[in-house]
Amino acid sequence: MTIYLPIAELSVNIFIILGMGAAVGFLSGMFGVGGGFLITPLLIFYNIPPVVAVATGANQVVASSISGAITHFRRGTLDVKLGSVLLIGGISGATLGIWIFSLLRSIGQLDLMISLLYVIFLGTVGGLMLMESLYAMRRAARNEAPIARRPGHHNWVHRLPLKMRFKKSKIYLSVIPVIALGFGIGILTSVMGVGGGFIMVPAMIYLLRIPTNVVVGTSLFQIIFVTAYATIVQAATNYSVDIVLAFVLMVAGVIGAQYGVRVGQRLRGEQLRALLGLLVLAVGIRLAIALVARPADIYSIVMEAAGP
Repeated sequence: MTIYLPIAELSVNIFIILGMGAAVGFLSGMFGVGGGFLITPLLIFYNIPPVVAVATGANQVVASSISGAITHFRRGTLDVKLGSVLLIGGISGATLGIWIFSLLRSIGQLDLMISLLYVIFLGTVGGLMLMESLYAMRRAARNEAPIARRPGHHNWVHRLPLKMRFKKSKIYLSVIPVIALGFGIGILTSVMGVGGGFIMVPAMIYLLRIPTNVVVGTSLFQIIFVTAYATIVQAATNYSVDIVLAFVLMVAGVIGAQYGVRVGQRLRGEQLRALLGLLVLAVGIRLAIALVARPADIYSIVMEAAGP
């Protein structure tokens, strides 16, 4: 069964799109990531134009993130105050990111930059997460106690000014790195069509030292509003959001996210990080191969419809 996508200007198999949305929604709820790092490459692999894949993929992230965030809120594992501070930086970063997106599109370098950014970020983050999680699993298998930190020991982030107390997360932390993290994620959301959870989650755990039990829900909370904002502005400025494609992905994503949250609660932290690291690394390698592999058609002609 096929459906026609008016903005992408092609017909697709609806069951394949539903499968993509459900799978990404499942991973979103399981790992606390928006899933944009996966849905955007999948859409590109399925011959959806990168411009449409980025903008529409961000829209699907909103739906799956809402579903997962509601579940975490009910379980008390969402820090709304911390998420709101992240949101301040996220909206600012998304605004700048949309300007960069439009600039790259106008000079004809958008498709290349999207692929390069995915390869760089996914390869780096996936590799680091996988190594760290495997090390933690080996220590656990040997029954070795984790290295205890000296009381009061903090990294340079915790010595920054403008500190704020986040009671749900039980931390006293400067808002500067929190806003900066949100700002960087906002740029990536607009340029790459990602929620940014694959960077935000490890950054919150390892850099900001936020307890793991509230990281997933808080990450999803911030992702909801930043990706929704980016999607609306993308639709208004670049006319690249395909409503039909977005709706199908949203329906499947919401359902998948509910099951993902349940599975994620049953796995240990290091197991979750290892699985996420493997997934991120695999997508990055696949994109890298696509960049250097010889295409079936050496020459191609692409015609873009004029904006209204």
